[in-house]
Amino acid sequence: MSQRPIRFHHRGAIVSVDDAPPTLSVLSWLREHALCTGTKEGCNEGDCGACTVVVGELVDAPEGERLRLQPVNACIQFLPMLDGKALLTVEDLQGRHPAQQALVACHGSQCGFCTPGFVMTMAALHQRHTTAGSRPTRAALADELSGNLCRCTGYRPILDAGEAMFDQAAPAIDTAPIIESLRTLRADAPLERPGFHAPQTLDDLAALRAAHPQATLLAGATDIGLWVNKQFRPLGEVIHLGRVAELQRIEVRDGGLHIGAGASLADAWQALAAHWPSVNEMGRRFASPPVRNAGTMGGNVANGSPIGDSAPVLIALGAEIVLRHGPVQRSMPLQDFYTGYMTNRLTPGEFVQALRVPLPEPHAVLRAYKLSKRFDSDISGLAAGLWLAFDGGRVRAARFAFGGMAATVRRAAQAEAAVVGQPWTEATAHAAMAALDRDFQPLSDLRASAGYRQRAARNLLWRLWLETRPEAPLPPTDTSVWTKEARA
Repeated sequence: MSQRPIRFHHRGAIVSVDDAPPTLSVLSWLREHALCTGTKEGCNEGDCGACTVVVGELVDAPEGERLRLQPVNACIQFLPMLDGKALLTVEDLQGRHPAQQALVACHGSQCGFCTPGFVMTMAALHQRHTTAGSRPTRAALADELSGNLCRCTGYRPILDAGEAMFDQAAPAIDTAPIIESLRTLRADAPLERPGFHAPQTLDDLAALRAAHPQATLLAGATDIGLWVNKQFRPLGEVIHLGRVAELQRIEVRDGGLHIGAGASLADAWQALAAHWPSVNEMGRRFASPPVRNAGTMGGNVANGSPIGDSAPVLIALGAEIVLRHGPVQRSMPLQDFYTGYMTNRLTPGEFVQALRVPLPEPHAVLRAYKLSKRFDSDISGLAAGLWLAFDGGRVRAARFAFGGMAATVRRAAQAEAAVVGQPWTEATAHAAMAALDRDFQPLSDLRASAGYRQRAARNLLWRLWLETRPEAPLPPTDTSVWTKEARA
């Protein structure tokens, strides 16, 4: 492939950048090269939201092609990842957007440092809902703003502004020139630059990966961005997965839900929740919306962190992972993929292609739980995916998967054995809780002590019993009624 500039839509036109290193962040390019200083650097690790921008891309939908605008963290996005997309910043709104007007009217800004990030998240939210003719609740606004932190206001006036901006119920961003640019950019050849490859087909990706087995695979950069910003790690050769449409496909076929490894966490979790609504709460607490919009479920699984939130739920559901090397595919249960702390069964030149999740079966239940120090936008101290299948009043099968309890996400074999074949009673639940002590000997770290993890894991099994017992089950705790101001 011949080399060409990075091309994307910015400030109303297509721009070309030919001198950017592969790991130049979007934030650095905006502030130091484009001189758009409205976007701020706060944490530089995708946590505070001060650098939030909106990225636009054309996606296929049942109603036809449409423009999707999503907030992402500019500090952990590399500039070549924008190729073929649109970048919107607070400068594009020029002080006339309903979000900006509402923040002024509701006194939603004090020091102002975080305000541009809030504005961009709110602008994308306003565009999505007004286009659809809907209006979010205050609780939904709090969830959408969970990736934007403010040290001054206590959030109440910002949420007031979020509600007030919908008094102008028409879309406020002119999308026509953005769509025109994106259609033009579709004709560009795949991006190939020194040290950076962006294939556009699955076959090209497989060939590149086989030819460069030591290259860094880059999906959403929500983890790799921190390698560069915080650890100053050189990435070497980079293969970007974001332009491979086949990797982003999510579909139901052959009795399972197939999730491409490049599907965003937001899209993948929405697909899971459509079949298993009980994962909704965990999905709202999985990182933040900007991280979920950029990160991928395949990347989260391949990363293999023992405190990653995807693996416990997927393992509890009996998911398989599909791997590919050149033209050859193989699959295995996800629970068998991990061999130790941050290690797995990938061979040189192989990559994760997809996840396959069996569809719900009758008389089965799933619960997904997450415990962390902060309610919003925090890494788990302990996470669990708990699945039970019943035959009459007895437990026919069980899969209890825990994260944060061992070097890998792992099933609790002793606790499962304590319930399989037994009537689902309080005594059976207590037996599982006792057996859990034989499954794990967790460590203490900054996120939780060993004693807390052991006791909390036992209590999650008790919560599972309370929510699924045959008589008078408790409803799952609905945290969606909490507001960001109450959580602050």
